[in-house]
Amino acid sequence: MANPSRRELTELLSDVSLFSRCSRSERATVARHMETAVLAADTPLIEEGEEGDALFVIIDGSATVRRGGRDVALVGPGAYFGELALLDGEPRSATVVATDQVTVAVLGARMFLTLLREFPEMAFALFAGLARDLRAARDDTATATSDVGA
Repeated sequence: MANPSRRELTELLSDVSLFSRCSRSERATVARHMETAVLAADTPLIEEGEEGDALFVIIDGSATVRRGGRDVALVGPGAYFGELALLDGEPRSATVVATDQVTVAVLGARMFLTLLREFPEMAFALFAGLARDLRAARDDTATATSDVGA
C-alpha cells in the first residue's frame, strides 16, 4: 500500500501492537501527525549508534534489523522501531534497512513527545502496548536460551 490516506493509516495502526490499546480517536490523532514515505530496497531507515529523531511503522514491505553488523530479524507490516531512542535519549540500538520497497509511516520525536504530554491516556495505552512487546521479547529470549541449553 503506497501512501495510505489518514483514514487508512488510522485503521492500519490498530494492527500495530504499540498502538493497539489506543482508541480510534487516539490513533487518528497519531495518524494525523505521521508522514508516509515509499523507499527503495537497500535504503537505511535508521542507523545503529545515531541519535533517535523518529518512530517508524512499516506499512508495506519488509526490512532487515542488524545489530553489530549481524542480521537479527526480518520485520514486515505492523512492525515498529525507533521508539526506545525517543523515550530514553540513548543512541539507536540497531540498524534497519529496507529489504525490498517499503512504505513507512514516520512520527517525529518532537510530535511523539508532545502527544505523550498532551494525551496522558494515550501515553498509558502506548506504554501498555510497549510493555506487552517487551514481555514477549523477553519470553522469546528465555525460550531460545532454554532451547540452546537442551
